[in-house]
Order: sequence, then C-alpha cells, then structure tokens
Amino acid sequence: MTKTLRTDGHLALIEALISARKSQKLSQAALADRLKCHQSFVARIESGQRRIDVPELVIIARALDVPAEHFFEAVIKAVPPGERI
Repeated sequence: MTKTLRTDGHLALIEALISARKSQKLSQAALADRLKCHQSFVARIESGQRRIDVPELVIIARALDVPAEHFFEAVIKAVPPGERI
C-alpha cells in the first residue's frame, strides 16, 4: 500500500482548502470556530499531518460555504492516471 499523505492528490486538497479559507479572509481559528473544533485540528490538516475523510471534507466545505465538488475536482486533476493504492 502506498502512502496517501503528501501525495499529489493530498497536496492539491490541502492547497484548495487553504485557498478557500483565505479567499474568505478566515484565519485557522475562525474556521475552527465554525467547525466547533480546535485551531490545531485545522493546522494539522493544512500542514499535511492529518488526512481528512469524505464526511469531514463535506463538513469543512459547508463551513467554508464552498461546494464539496470543488475540492474533489482539485484532487481528481492532481491524481495521475493509473495511480495505485
């Protein structure tokens, strides 16, 4: 099994999440408030230390008021054809 942290797809997801947060001029703490979690949770995701699963991504997308599909599209573009798990 290959790693999924810091792969092209994971990095694309992180970049899209950070971009969405910053485009709304939200700090990590402000996003964490919307998510009802600690700022360190957001920091671990954005630094690539923590993966997020699909339900978490939907919750984060809603907190950012961005369609979850936006993040899926970023990942789909970044994952090379033929990539294996």
